[in-house]
Amino acid sequence: MRRPLSVVLAGGGTAGHIEPMLALGDAIRRRDPDLRITCLGTERGMETRLVPARGYDLRLIPPVPLPRKPTADLLRVPDRVRRAVAATRAVLHEVSADVVVGFGGYVALPAYLAARRAGIPIVVHEQNALPGLANRIGARLAARVAVTAPGTPLHRGEHVGMPLRTAIGSLDRASRRVEARGEFGLDADRPTLLVFGGSQGAQTLNRAAVAAADTLTAAGVQVLHARGPKNTHVTVPARPAGSAPYVLVDYLERMDLAYAAADLALCRSGAVTVAELSAVGLPAAFVPLPIGNGEQRRNALPVVEAGGGLLVEDADLDAGWITDHLVPLLTDPDALAGYARHAAAAGIPDADDRLAGIVLDVAARAGTSR
Repeated sequence: MRRPLSVVLAGGGTAGHIEPMLALGDAIRRRDPDLRITCLGTERGMETRLVPARGYDLRLIPPVPLPRKPTADLLRVPDRVRRAVAATRAVLHEVSADVVVGFGGYVALPAYLAARRAGIPIVVHEQNALPGLANRIGARLAARVAVTAPGTPLHRGEHVGMPLRTAIGSLDRASRRVEARGEFGLDADRPTLLVFGGSQGAQTLNRAAVAAADTLTAAGVQVLHARGPKNTHVTVPARPAGSAPYVLVDYLERMDLAYAAADLALCRSGAVTVAELSAVGLPAAFVPLPIGNGEQRRNALPVVEAGGGLLVEDADLDAGWITDHLVPLLTDPDALAGYARHAAAAGIPDADDRLAGIVLDVAARAGTSR
């Protein structure tokens, strides 16, 4: 009898790498519960908490941060790569890996190089519209390359979408709306704006939304606003009896219910956020992070150009912009419905299953050729 397939997933570092990695792991398990899944990470990443909590085996390797600019630290990269590749090869040998799937970040580059040297096929998944260095290298070595956004400039990239948690990918917003609004203390029938800036909140979004609170609720729009656990200074006076609620929370544990409760989101445009919103058909006003290489703007553009959202630069977002652009939209049910249809058309809710099919196909082909 042939042993079960062994899949190694390399996606440590940030939640943007880890969440799609775990969503893929879940999809693979649904197809083949006996298959072995091993996750690679480093001791400094969020994977030390998130991966074991989801029931996956985590192996730690030395991180290989790649400097964005030529500095003295660049001279130390080759030695770091050698040590990380050696540690990764030992893991691949121990678990008898049939395929390595990389999601970019500190862990991916040594995983790609170790797999290449061991003759193990590689699958690359790129979350952002602008690929990082690790995945640009990995794409040249890979059997298959999957991308989240159409037009991503990556060698042989196939538009597959972003692997998402089942709770998000299978969410029926309309059927969960009343339940979700009740969970957050919102009215069942009012138009609802969801404001969030990631797990830590976002100062620009917090400031603009709070400043527009009176205008929003006076127009009959209720708000669910996740300010971030460190932003307890962000407050809104209690609304008068009978007016639209403005609900402030530190953090949203159930994003599926938050999406179901909302008609429109005001948020950053990280790759996972954009993919989740479009997958569930929730239109958004995207506010790209004003630092970095512009990838957040690129992430949002396909949805915005499809008519599923708006784009506002961080410097332009204030209470006046919300009053001029979001209040008229939130109080126009037909316009909102149109944006929702276009957002859903741009989404791929089954990307986890699509990527699982690619990975298992590559692993099976490699197995028959050995």
